Amino acid sequence: MSYTALYRKFRPDNYEDVKGQEHITTTLGNQVISDRVGHAYLFCGTRGTGKTTVARIFAKAVNCVKPVNGNPCNECEICKAISTGNSMNVIEMDAASNNGVENIRQIVEEVQYRPTTGRFKVYIIDEVHMLSTSAFNALLKTLEEPPEYVMFILATTESHKIPITILSRCQRYDFKHISVDTIKNRLKELADIEGLEIEDKALRFIAKSADGSFRDALSLLDQCEAFSIGEPLTYDKTLDILGAVDTDIFSDMLRAIISEDVVSVMQLLEEMINYGRDLSQFVTDFTWYLRNLLLLKTSENAGDIIDMSTEKLEALKDESNMIEIDVVMRYIRILSELSNQIKYATQKRVYVEIALIKLMQPAMELDYESLKNRVSNIEKKLENGILIDGAKSQMNSVSRIENTGNDKSVKKLELAVPEEVKKVVDNWHAITRGISGHLGVGIRKNKLSIDSNSVLCVVYESSIDWQQDNKPENIELIKQEISNAIGKEVQIELRCMKPEQNYNEMYMNLDVGDINFDIENIDDENEEEEDF
Repeated sequence: MSYTALYRKFRPDNYEDVKGQEHITTTLGNQVISDRVGHAYLFCGTRGTGKTTVARIFAKAVNCVKPVNGNPCNECEICKAISTGNSMNVIEMDAASNNGVENIRQIVEEVQYRPTTGRFKVYIIDEVHMLSTSAFNALLKTLEEPPEYVMFILATTESHKIPITILSRCQRYDFKHISVDTIKNRLKELADIEGLEIEDKALRFIAKSADGSFRDALSLLDQCEAFSIGEPLTYDKTLDILGAVDTDIFSDMLRAIISEDVVSVMQLLEEMINYGRDLSQFVTDFTWYLRNLLLLKTSENAGDIIDMSTEKLEALKDESNMIEIDVVMRYIRILSELSNQIKYATQKRVYVEIALIKLMQPAMELDYESLKNRVSNIEKKLENGILIDGAKSQMNSVSRIENTGNDKSVKKLELAVPEEVKKVVDNWHAITRGISGHLGVGIRKNKLSIDSNSVLCVVYESSIDWQQDNKPENIELIKQEISNAIGKEVQIELRCMKPEQNYNEMYMNLDVGDINFDIENIDDENEEEEDF
């Protein structure tokens, strides 16, 4: 005999075996007992939660000769015929492949004939949201006033796509996500029946990976069983089979990201890929790991609702003290966007690597959360005595100045001639692009001028900006950048225009001849750095 998949082999044939949907099975059973059966039902819920299974059990129960507490007896001829799919009273249709108006018209014609055996002719339409608009319209009148012997059971995973006119004519039942504990306990029962030896930790991981779908859980168990025939199924084997990642990897990955250790992060990713781990599953699981971290940050009793061992929960608590809430939320947002991007991507690894670098480099983004993260990183570096790039540049410049004053062996640079100073003006943006912060903005947005002594003047219009920038260390920093570019020294002064003066008067006071420069009007090609 050919092998039967576990989800087909253990399909429930009574309400007691349907786990996690007691609010629905109890109601339907009471309707059979009290003989208050409706004519149209709508079963909504995600995949694998039991919609079609409950529909079949209900179809048997309403036609059963001797129902037991609302359940079908599964012994009479009608129940056996429905179970084997040979009954003319229960017609199943997949609306995903039969969604045209002609398919519904065929049903409308068939409902005119009474069932050959049993009380009801039951139509089970799966994925009903796939029907076309004209098909829904053709079904509408029959669904509203069907013959007394006809019952419709509509099943869907996307109830929002069903017209309101159809919804209003059905009794709606929403199937819940099945909890991890419920799936795990049921898997344990079925594993014992099959004679499988499985670690409890492995069962729990399978139940969690099923994401509330019992059918998915059975399919995963079937896959793991095929791998470990004749051997116990361990947690590590389960990870290998399903291409999943242990939470220890997430802990190491998060700590490396917090430390901005790009090399370690890429090495961990390489290790997972070499072990055959699925990148999409990694992103999903890492997002869930960060979700648990966020719960610990926002609630004192979050440990009660986090499915994790005590040892790993303690490690997660330590990590929660290393990171701020807004940073965790930024991480979750980036990974959620990544999950959608790599769903159909051919270069998943590249997308994952870019996203991980984004986590460590908030400067790559300009949203509020990233800017706040950047400020926080700068504050931490300053607290630890680590200088940011701009501060390093200025401190190095000051250090060079001090060393120049104390070291007699330093060679003094020649003064630039006027033609060379003009060349500096022409390439001002390229020469000073290494100067950042307020000083960099000020010297590039204000006017340039050369006085009769070949002194290069940056003329400020705002006295506040001028007072902030006109400092000896800033002057030396600008001179150093120029000397690095042309190999000669240029005298620099930052001057401010008096409020009552205009630019022309200012230039006259500078004894400027016919050499005036406006850096805003320099040609674009001059902004590129030349070889000096």
